[in-house]
Amino acid sequence: MSGIGSGVLLNLDLPFALLNPARVRPILDLVFAAGLGLLVFGRVTETRTLWLLRGYLLLVALAWFVQRYANLPLTSKLADALVLACSLALAILWQGELRRVMELLGTGRIGLLFGNTSGDQLGSGAVAVLSEAAGRLSQARRGALVVLDLGSDLRPEDFLNPGITLDAQLSVDLLLNLFTADSPLHDGAVLVKGNRILAAGVILPLSRQGSNRYGTRHLAALGLTERFDRCMAIVVSEETGTLSLASQGRLERPITSSRLHDLLSQALAKPAGRSVAKDTPESRG
Repeated sequence: MSGIGSGVLLNLDLPFALLNPARVRPILDLVFAAGLGLLVFGRVTETRTLWLLRGYLLLVALAWFVQRYANLPLTSKLADALVLACSLALAILWQGELRRVMELLGTGRIGLLFGNTSGDQLGSGAVAVLSEAAGRLSQARRGALVVLDLGSDLRPEDFLNPGITLDAQLSVDLLLNLFTADSPLHDGAVLVKGNRILAAGVILPLSRQGSNRYGTRHLAALGLTERFDRCMAIVVSEETGTLSLASQGRLERPITSSRLHDLLSQALAKPAGRSVAKDTPESRG
């Protein structure tokens, strides 16, 4: 009886032994590290950035291995110093992305970090309306700035000034009227989401890049798309009528209305976080 009783006690103690913190901690560490790695790699879309991230993680793994399993104090110190230097360099290179992550955490929009969007996408009709309106504004040399929210869930606090709420049906005539010279809203941006114009007269944060090459509208388009990867901005230059498209902090110009239509269609066909705009020689000069 005593043997049977002890066997039962051992079987009952087995689940509690499996929950021993000393055993659970490595498993949780592995799960959390894998989840963080998947989150980071899921947000990276550019090949060169992916290479940098892989190299950095390789250095971190090497430094951890030396500290954990090798009795090499000098090598360990050098590896730690190298990891620290690379961390500072990446923090400078990715300051926009890091700021975006902190903003999402601070505002509670954690779902966007995992790619969860509201699902309000531009339809083919909206793409045609935007392309036609941009082409007509370009021909008339009327300055314009149209922000397209493709899933970034933009909120009033994301702008310097949220402008005037409209919530109107997207149309060519309305866009042309909003950007007439005598309109009090023509100097700001128009915010479009889905097939609706949400606001007009929106003041956007300016980019620090290319301040000597671009005008205010172009800097505003770059500044917003640097922070929000699911945003695009259509820009029409008031001086030259040049049509441009900004995406992920990069500018493609000059483009035609038909080219704009193709780029917007490609953006809707690509997965979240993929960029279609590119830094052409015209955009650098």
